[in-house]
Amino acid sequence: MQIPQIRMESTFIKLGLDIEKPNQQIEQPQAIQTIEQHQAVITMETTPGRLTIDQTKAREDVDLKSIFRRTEDAAQSGYQDWMTGLARRAQQGTQLRSIQYKGNTIANQAKANSAREVKQFNIGWLPSPFSVRTDYQPSQLHIDVQVQKPNIQVQTQKANIEYTPGKVTPFVAKQNSLTIDFE
Repeated sequence: MQIPQIRMESTFIKLGLDIEKPNQQIEQPQAIQTIEQHQAVITMETTPGRLTIDQTKAREDVDLKSIFRRTEDAAQSGYQDWMTGLARRAQQGTQLRSIQYKGNTIANQAKANSAREVKQFNIGWLPSPFSVRTDYQPSQLHIDVQVQKPNIQVQTQKANIEYTPGKVTPFVAKQNSLTIDFE
């Protein structure tokens, strides 16, 4: 026995796309820029250095004293000698007051008054170490700077933009179909 059969064949539709790509062009002109910079204002003040040299002590050490210093030294030496002589005379007076006691007071005083002390001489005329005094005040420099700000001006330019939009066009590449057979 034969049973009738139905045979069906179908094909699906196939779509195609026709694509035109978009096109974009951008052109940016450079900005117009001006810069103006003024010079800075600089002022400088200088205080000169000062060197002082005091060689008074060194000159006194080699006996090159000023007249005022010689007068002062002579007055001081005279006063000191007078005080020494006064003390010696007072002591000798006290000894003579007690002459009645044993001893040879007058002879001893005569011997002491006639004896001279021995003068010592050494290499002279050399100043003592560090007798020259120096003082230095360094110079001072004061700098004042006034900065001038730059004057910057900028003009921007608009960008040139060209745009062509893209297109997509659909189309049927293959039609759908349905075939039916009977056997």
